[in-house]
Amino acid sequence: MRRTPDLQQNLLRAWYGHHGGLWLLRPLSWLYQRIAERRRRRYLSDPAASWQPPVPLIVVGNITLGGTGKTPMVIWLVEHLRNRGLRVGVVSRGYGARPPTWPWLVQPTQDSAEQVGDEPLLIASRCQVPLVIDPDRPRAARHLLEQAPVDVIVSDDGLQHYRLGRTLELVMIDHGRGLGNGRCLPEGPLREPASRLREVDLVVRTGATDDSADGYAMGLQPGELVNMKTGERVRPDAWSAPPRVQAVAGIGNPDRFRQTLESLGFLPEVHAFADHAQYNENSFAAFDRGEPLIMTEKDAVKCAAFARDNWWYLSVDAILSTEFVAALDAGLDRHLQPGSQPTH
Repeated sequence: MRRTPDLQQNLLRAWYGHHGGLWLLRPLSWLYQRIAERRRRRYLSDPAASWQPPVPLIVVGNITLGGTGKTPMVIWLVEHLRNRGLRVGVVSRGYGARPPTWPWLVQPTQDSAEQVGDEPLLIASRCQVPLVIDPDRPRAARHLLEQAPVDVIVSDDGLQHYRLGRTLELVMIDHGRGLGNGRCLPEGPLREPASRLREVDLVVRTGATDDSADGYAMGLQPGELVNMKTGERVRPDAWSAPPRVQAVAGIGNPDRFRQTLESLGFLPEVHAFADHAQYNENSFAAFDRGEPLIMTEKDAVKCAAFARDNWWYLSVDAILSTEFVAALDAGLDRHLQPGSQPTH
């Protein structure tokens, strides 16, 4: 796998590879952990410091840096809640976004990934759901409620954004990488100490095959290959071109994309870019040699304007157990307003 030079990727490899030299950062890690714990206690002891929306809010977050599958989970939640008859809205920080103003209601047919961020644009485009971006998440939630009738809000990330009150906390963990060396930043990948997992409502392990005491399993099921130029859709098992392909993955865990492509019978040369990388028409010139190029759906929303005939993206769907669904619905039903209570 070829990677573009990136400090975050180097750190991720060190954290999850248990690099021995990281112990030099332990004093900073200890200080970071104490500050994180003190900050959380301060918000817990002062309810007035947080704003609780008038409708239930589900935070989909993590305690680690690196990809954990938050975006597929948010998409799954939106679809699941809609199937229950609930009106859903989403709020997101909009990492790297530069909208005309804050807060901003994403318009998927008009906005670009550069304006609103890759993940918000992907979620809004795929789900056709009202989605507001703003680093000030309470302000984003207020704006969402002003713009659309909503029964439930899903927060894309924001577990540590304690100014925004929440009804349920759902934490994602990459099953293969776990918590890395188990240390807080900067010695390790943890945003909060591992003990935080005992306080959340639901833990989901992306890539696990079975539910366990450590969390519910979430599988990522490959969908169709979609041609970025024509919109043609092809099942991977009906792919008629040679299996050797170039692949682009600008996500938190690009190795997962390689494994997915190989499981479908492809022979990919994977080019790993930084998470949230910005692309232009020359970004792939060094390896765009006429072979088909497959990228993640998250990368595709940033490349649609200059896509070529043999560029494709692979759609992916989250798969969760009936036990997870039951636990989620039970936790949510306790907080739904009587008028929004769906009929099961």
